[in-house]
Amino acid sequence: MVFKERLKNLRIAANLTQAELAKKAGMSERTVQNYELGSRMPRNMELVEKLAAALGTTAEELLGNSGLLIVSAHEQGGAKAARDIRDLVTEVTGMFAGGELSEEDMDGAMKALNEAYWIAKENNKKYTPKKYRKEKVEQE
Repeated sequence: MVFKERLKNLRIAANLTQAELAKKAGMSERTVQNYELGSRMPRNMELVEKLAAALGTTAEELLGNSGLLIVSAHEQGGAKAARDIRDLVTEVTGMFAGGELSEEDMDGAMKALNEAYWIAKENNKKYTPKKYRKEKVEQE
């Protein structure tokens, strides 16, 4: 289930209209409508937390794992990063859901994605300012 479906289902379960949810969360009704249509997603966790509180749930339940990744990517890297993560999640989900890969191939794909992440993280350390590097903080 994707964010727009989770939001609508939780809103209905809470017996709220879009206007009531918007008021309770401190945002416009149009914003809630756009979220439920899937034409927009929250840009930061602050908005997600407001919606979750208004619905009496958690950000994790409202967004799901992929939604958390997308919002986090948007916060850290902007709209392009969010689109890239959303596209990657969609492609990987489609690849696994298609049923064309064996269990061994799916495990191999996940291992490759995991390794790619750690390689990129290691390669990007040199671009992190020294004052933010963990090694520097741990030594002090």
